[in-house]
Amino acid sequence: MSERERAEIPEQHRWSLADLYPSVEAWQLARQAIEAALPELRAFAGRLGVSAAMLAGALEKESDLRRELSRVGVYASLLADEDTRAAMPQGMRQQVVQLAASFGAEAAYLEPEILALPAGTIESYLAAEPRLAPYRFALEDIQRRAAHTLPPGEERLLAETARIAGSASNIFTVFSNADFPYPTVRLSDGTDARLTPPAFAAHRASANRDDRRLVMSAYFEALGGYGRTFGTTMNASTQKAWFFAKTRRYESSLAAALDGSNIPMPVYTRLVQGVNRHLPSFHRYLRLRARMLGVPELHYYDLYAPLVASVTRTYTAEEAEQHVVEAMAPLGDEYVSVLRRAFANRWIDLYPSAGKRSGAYSHGAAYDVHPYILMNYNGRYDDVSTLAHELGHAMQSYLSNKTQPYATADYPIFVAEVASTFNESLLIDHMLAHVDDAATRVSLLGNLLESIKGTVFRQTQFAEFELRMHEMANRGEPVTGQALADLYTAITRKYYGHDQSVCVVDDFVCHEWSFIPHFYREFYVFQYATSFTASQALAQKVRAAEPGIVARYLAFLSAGGSKYPVDLLKDAGVDMTTDEPLDLTMTVMNRVMDEIEQLVGGGMLPPGPAQPVGAPSL
Repeated sequence: MSERERAEIPEQHRWSLADLYPSVEAWQLARQAIEAALPELRAFAGRLGVSAAMLAGALEKESDLRRELSRVGVYASLLADEDTRAAMPQGMRQQVVQLAASFGAEAAYLEPEILALPAGTIESYLAAEPRLAPYRFALEDIQRRAAHTLPPGEERLLAETARIAGSASNIFTVFSNADFPYPTVRLSDGTDARLTPPAFAAHRASANRDDRRLVMSAYFEALGGYGRTFGTTMNASTQKAWFFAKTRRYESSLAAALDGSNIPMPVYTRLVQGVNRHLPSFHRYLRLRARMLGVPELHYYDLYAPLVASVTRTYTAEEAEQHVVEAMAPLGDEYVSVLRRAFANRWIDLYPSAGKRSGAYSHGAAYDVHPYILMNYNGRYDDVSTLAHELGHAMQSYLSNKTQPYATADYPIFVAEVASTFNESLLIDHMLAHVDDAATRVSLLGNLLESIKGTVFRQTQFAEFELRMHEMANRGEPVTGQALADLYTAITRKYYGHDQSVCVVDDFVCHEWSFIPHFYREFYVFQYATSFTASQALAQKVRAAEPGIVARYLAFLSAGGSKYPVDLLKDAGVDMTTDEPLDLTMTVMNRVMDEIEQLVGGGMLPPGPAQPVGAPSL
């Protein structure tokens, strides 16, 4: 797979940053204007108790500056991700980090000063001043977090650390995307493949078993060659998290991470325990995969191979758009019309190119513009599903920004993956309704199993690893590349049934942890799993045409951060403090496996031929 330069990609498949700023020069002027306005925010310090109008003025100034800061941040981030090798955008992103630190320092007095107001003051201010209405939830949340708020001087000092707090993540991003010496391997057809992240993702899914073993071993062993470096950056990240947790008087890094959105700690631990309880269903899937691939012994490098090798369907960008738009029809005409705008108006940067950031994401922080989506589209069904996923994020950002005032538009991370995985569910329903051959049906059903594997089991495996990793840091134990490799191996082998001969987790898999960028956003990944189970529950209600469900779901997408995330989901009809969403997802998983086994066992689809494993030829 050749890697194109960005200029070779058609304009309609590159996002338009001009919607944010017409030029880098215009961006610089906007950044300088924010910097010049910061003293205006500081002018309210010591005066919040003067009147409700004074407090409203301070909060409005803080909100206005934060809004503009987000916009300049989005521009710099997107420009830097177009080509991580380019120095200027990286410098622009650093300027935003420095500006954000200055902004945080200037705003640091707000929460301590609000908490110092006499009892009952906030309630009386809210009753007297309509301008404070958009800030009610934030003001009540400040009071909830009073025990973890520091005096003004300490808050200001802590805010200044933002200049360095993201260093570990930034170093990892640049090194892994731009400077890492990607290995080159010779494939079975005689071609050479340089394993950049998009190429690795494509080739690890090869139908040829020798190739996928070669690709995975070469890539992970290359990562292992820099295990000390990755261990050092990961240690820096875990120590940063523990520093902030201790400074704010939390018992652990996990407690600090969850408290920001008021998520009960048992939600995290219940997920890990529940998924471990359901490992027999996961092992059933792995045995089914081995049977369908026709391999006598399933290995970790077999996990991305197509379940039905005869189905090699690819999708053009136009076909992907059509399928995604048609699949979302149950959500109504307005939802669909915005999706069409996203494609037509260049909200999406679709194809991989040299130096481009790997993976996919949606960025919706530019409140006054529109969301942006980064993709590395290769034409497989997985890519179509990823596009639907990111458009789910984009639609939640779009509807929240449209409906909510800026103060409550930003939805909590805990619910961020509901809309995305909900879209994936509608997409596969749509695709299944339009196939009439057994092979394609099994392939699509297999993709649903892959989603459950990748989003529920794999992300919870990551969550358990991440929890243990941060516990090591919290206890003062060494967080080194070797220690993390050992920990990752033990947890991965438990999940994949290595000791029960369900799936062999080869030794080189110990380095996979260093490939995962989300570990630099502490305690983020578990929310993929919780959101997936929530979306499965909601999607089932939509399939059943439950009265009012579409309106409730769209209201959820439009609610932003106007409530705590557990409450937002309760309003939509899902209680994440129970086992019901996970148990329901496992019911769906086993039902899908029943159908696949019936199709395969009934002779409608023969198992694939076994392929021998040869020695890798580097």
